[in-house]
Amino acid sequence: MRLPPPRGPVTEELFARLARPPGTALPEPPTGAASPLDDDDLQLALFACYELHYQGFDGVDDLWEWDPALLRHRAELERRFESALAEAVPRPLPVPPSHVRRALTALVAADDAAGGPSLSLFLQREAGPEVFREFVVHRSVYHLKEADPHTWGIPRLRGRAKAALVEIQADEYGGGRRERMHSELFRATMRAVGLDDSYGAYVPHVPGVTLAVSNVMSLFGLHRRLRGALLGHLAALEMTSSLPNRRYAAGLRRLGGDATAARFYEEHVQADAVHEQIAASDLCGGFAAAHPELTGDVLYGAACALALERRWAGHVMARWERGGTSLLGEPVAA
Repeated sequence: MRLPPPRGPVTEELFARLARPPGTALPEPPTGAASPLDDDDLQLALFACYELHYQGFDGVDDLWEWDPALLRHRAELERRFESALAEAVPRPLPVPPSHVRRALTALVAADDAAGGPSLSLFLQREAGPEVFREFVVHRSVYHLKEADPHTWGIPRLRGRAKAALVEIQADEYGGGRRERMHSELFRATMRAVGLDDSYGAYVPHVPGVTLAVSNVMSLFGLHRRLRGALLGHLAALEMTSSLPNRRYAAGLRRLGGDATAARFYEEHVQADAVHEQIAASDLCGGFAAAHPELTGDVLYGAACALALERRWAGHVMARWERGGTSLLGEPVAA
């Protein structure tokens, strides 16, 4: 993966430094005009800092991953991101450990009740091939490394919660079979709709609101202090996955997609129905029983997942309803 083009003064400076050997100080990132949750420059800079812990970048020295100056720079970006999250997402009150599953269900139900246009129904019933392709482009930022951010939680857990997370992640990674890994299934979907399936190919095309959906997973995953939020985030994903994925599969079939194209979505209809139970009861419930003081963190992680997804969906739907592209620049051609 190559470094994407910069989007402002933060990424201009950061990417210029990453092209050189590590060991030089980075200035404090300037404050952008947009909210950190939408700021293209800040979110791309944060994404690049996090990507050093995943696959890295062509031509960027691996020593940058733990460079003290880079970590200080990232910490300031994270501080702004966390502050914006705290302002945008009301923090749920802690609950007794035995009530965590019920509280997660209530958060999901409240999010559903908030209303607004349904992106999954739009993709099922109305979207043309260009719009569906844009949807796949947005999702590629996470799905090509699906499960990796939440895997950071495994060594930070014990007992029942650890076993539950391993069970979920084993399915995400295809039970040890490469062709069944969810990231590989998504690559097949990308090829089927005429997209480049290489890792990170479309990062330059997605806006900051899309990058924020991915960045919050890395934020929670890379900080032990946020492990409760990481588990709540995963639970929210699993609890809101089955029905939308059924609709995505139906929309893709409507547009002529075959079994290979739709398999990624159809796999999630079945797998996430099971994962939902494991995540809410064994993962989050088990963690809450072991750490009752962190139940509020679990619920906050779930609330952040739901809020950022809703924010992203609102962005893309607003542009599609106006007949425009939801990506940066021109629509992606097949």
